[in-house]
Amino acid sequence: MACSVLLHLILLTASASAFPGTKPGCQKSCGEVSIPYPFGVGNDTNCFRDSEFQLVCNISYHPPVLMYGDFPVLNISLLSGEMTLQTKISEDCYYENGKNSADDSSIKTLSDAFRFSYTRNKFTAIGCDTIAFMSDTELATIFGSGCISWCLNTENGERSCDGKGCCQTEIPKNLETFYMSLDSFSNYTNSRWKYTRCSYAFLADKEWFKFLESDIWNFSKRIESNFDKVPRTQVVVDWAIRNQSCKEAQKVDPASYACKENSHCSDSSNGPGYLCYCKYGYQGNPYLPGGCQDINECINNPCKGLCTNTPGSYNCSCPPGTHANGTTDCISSSGKKIPMERLMLGISLVLLFLVIASSWMYWGMQKRKLTELKRKFFQQNGGLLLQQKLSSHECSLERTKIFTSEELKAATNNYEESRIIGQGGYGVVYKGILPDNKVIAIKKAKVIESSQIDQFINEVLILSQINHRNVVKLLGCCLETELPLLVYEFISNGTLFEHIHDEQYKCSVSWANRLRIASETAGALAYLHSAASPPIIHRDVKSANILLDENNIAKVSDFGASRLVPLDQVQLTTLIQGTLGYLDPEYLLTSQLTEKSDVYSFGVILVELLTGMKALSFDRPEEERNLAMYFVSSMKENRMMEILEDRVAHEGNIEQLREVARLAKRCLQLNGDERPTMKEVAMELEGLRRLQMHPWIEQNPEETEYLLGDPSKSSINGGTECDDSLRNEVILSLEGGR
Repeated sequence: MACSVLLHLILLTASASAFPGTKPGCQKSCGEVSIPYPFGVGNDTNCFRDSEFQLVCNISYHPPVLMYGDFPVLNISLLSGEMTLQTKISEDCYYENGKNSADDSSIKTLSDAFRFSYTRNKFTAIGCDTIAFMSDTELATIFGSGCISWCLNTENGERSCDGKGCCQTEIPKNLETFYMSLDSFSNYTNSRWKYTRCSYAFLADKEWFKFLESDIWNFSKRIESNFDKVPRTQVVVDWAIRNQSCKEAQKVDPASYACKENSHCSDSSNGPGYLCYCKYGYQGNPYLPGGCQDINECINNPCKGLCTNTPGSYNCSCPPGTHANGTTDCISSSGKKIPMERLMLGISLVLLFLVIASSWMYWGMQKRKLTELKRKFFQQNGGLLLQQKLSSHECSLERTKIFTSEELKAATNNYEESRIIGQGGYGVVYKGILPDNKVIAIKKAKVIESSQIDQFINEVLILSQINHRNVVKLLGCCLETELPLLVYEFISNGTLFEHIHDEQYKCSVSWANRLRIASETAGALAYLHSAASPPIIHRDVKSANILLDENNIAKVSDFGASRLVPLDQVQLTTLIQGTLGYLDPEYLLTSQLTEKSDVYSFGVILVELLTGMKALSFDRPEEERNLAMYFVSSMKENRMMEILEDRVAHEGNIEQLREVARLAKRCLQLNGDERPTMKEVAMELEGLRRLQMHPWIEQNPEETEYLLGDPSKSSINGGTECDDSLRNEVILSLEGGR
């Protein structure tokens, strides 16, 4: 049996490569590339399935080049459902005179039948002072990611793409459009970047691209294409008959079903759609009528007797007067033959016994399998580790409920798409309603990987010990399902990012509200840094992770990237993780994570609240793309009032706005030691809020300085009893929970 399966696969591979299968009268190849149906070239619509599979054979080159849009095609495979293309790279160079030269081939778009292969390709960047960013669109509506590459020294030869001169990252499933961009920390003026002043970003087949140290200064020359001398990389795209599964295609529209006779259908693993394959025992093109032809297994088989080819298979028997199974040898018979009636009766009884025994074993195995599956999911989702870590926190266990999979399935109406309220880097968030009409938010991980299980356990561990009015509350979790689930209180009014940047929300955020939200967020982060034991570094502080309830009360959320700090340490060495535009530059360069990394990210949020601008936007001029850098530069040039949002400038007190801007600038210091602590930030913001609510306090400048936390002045001036009481209230609000 094993030999016959191996033989079948060999024949299938040979036939697929030797006879790709085109329709009669249609062009079979272009240059050195075969064109199997459903693909085709020319204007005859009979030669290809539809316009999605229409290619162009460019005969202006020698030899001719097969093209898909602007992409040269190198290979088309029916067996793997893949097509290999060449794509241009993005290039960004700076020269000694300060001028910039960019070859911007940043947007790659496929038609509906194609998706960039997430298993074969990686997003890659090369350079010594390089920030590379990728997303599905320029605005990153569904996903965004990137990597950072820099150099210390160079060594000739092949090496890994690990961030020194070259960096890589994965791409998601179901990707049709790909946008990439390049940026630099220092416009390649730093003396450390003497090896090159150019950066490159591209998508490439990870088996094709091998990083060489010489690529840092010679990459575009190395990958020039043979026919037009343009730098191109090889990219693999998955193709399929799109928009219907196998079941839907056969049931809803049988006339347009692509799989012909003697073939079977398989759903695509990258986006909606399906592929066709010839059945076992057949070879050829399953998309053509009569394309799957019977293989004559008798040509190559282990049969020692009489071989008879049958459709899709073959029979091997011994000739009359001999016996055995024919695949090993045929032995001469002696004595009387067993009557056929008795032989058939015996065979029938044996088969009946086997059917009964198999059924009994099957149901027993299914029952055992369900039990094992639940145990597997519990262990796979980190249940044992979670129990171990929570065992020392009895109060957390009392607050955290273990939900059953049936409860959450009913609460989300079987996880229907209309219940999706958000998607983050580690999962999808659903809105659910419990039987007591309590509304909850359920976070469901996207995939099962060990790294994401660690983040799931990390988030449960962190949230189970936090009880603060401005931190989203964890209600429980579920460990019975294949994908781990977290259950939170439902926060109904969107994110701070939406309220600042979306037109439908903007009118709801006055300057007074912005200052209060900033104060509440700072208080929550100060609580995490100072009052939690052990202290917690959030590591992904951004406006999109601050939720607002129906009263616009701030709630800090998404602790999937957070880290617990041992009591005897002030910093952690970690893999760089966070969101571009909010990442601490010192953390980027050293990988040393401290509480001051959260302070920098919060400083960016303060600037967002002041200016109404996004933390990172490629729609703005180059010097304004990074909001933090643009703000610090504007402050140095005394242009603060020019960059404030109109509503903020109109509603806010000028001195108050200046104080908040100065605080934001201190948070954005490149040296972490020069930034304030979150506790100091929270005290200053709370002091400014109270000055706004009670403007008469400003009549006493000494008291104002004391409220804003200036230790030198408060110790000199002493302070009234009222001042002491107010300061104590601020400290209690930072260190206490609800």
